[in-house]
Amino acid sequence: MAWKTFPHPEDTYVYTAASLKKAWPRLHANDAEPYPAKAELVQAWIAYHAGEFEKAAELGLALGADGYSVAHRATCIYATYLEPSEKKKLAIFQEVAERCEQQQQEQPKNAAAYYWHAYSLGRYAQGISVVKALAQGIGAKVKNSLDMAIKLAPKHADAHIALGSYHAEIVDKVGAMIGGLTYGAKKEEGYKLFKKALELNPDSAIARIEYANALAMLDGKKKMDEAVALYEEAAAFEARDANERLDVELAKAEIEEE
Repeated sequence: MAWKTFPHPEDTYVYTAASLKKAWPRLHANDAEPYPAKAELVQAWIAYHAGEFEKAAELGLALGADGYSVAHRATCIYATYLEPSEKKKLAIFQEVAERCEQQQQEQPKNAAAYYWHAYSLGRYAQGISVVKALAQGIGAKVKNSLDMAIKLAPKHADAHIALGSYHAEIVDKVGAMIGGLTYGAKKEEGYKLFKKALELNPDSAIARIEYANALAMLDGKKKMDEAVALYEEAAAFEARDANERLDVELAKAEIEEE
């Protein structure tokens, strides 16, 4: 399968091993990922931050389980933002989820193995319809993996965002009562998780976008001003890498739709 190229290449997204190490705490405030010990892994992350997602995935997969974190991140971000075919997207997310399950066996204390499992299943669920996915038991798998990711890496901002989205999506699709009783999903708990994510990573555009999406979905006109303000904040960010640029472009697109 030919991957589409990243449409917003910038020299500022191209790091060297030295500049990546310096920028690492800021670039990885979202996932609490430790700086890689292997030089080959550093090269995979350099490719990822520059938007060379296919190269990052290939370099990561070549390293086995140690490279799965960068491979899964590159693959999932590519599928979410750049893959035009819904069918291919679903296949990609299924593949990542399966590999994450293997990684959980090999590296049971690696938060990324659980986060990307939840992320890929969550995106797959959105692709087939959340209600259908809940009927297949996917909701419980997503929540269990996110709970585990947060337990292993309490500062994993993106896991808090994803868990916030879990609460919001379920309440939106099945209602507050069934959502609460059957899936433990609560609107206010979701909002609390988005706020926590922003505490952990104040420079997160995607936290603002997902929080805004939840406010618009669950509170509609009542919270629309707050949602629009969050989209505008996200759109105004100066991206430090390809992933952040895709988030900023997404926020701009949301504003245009309003």
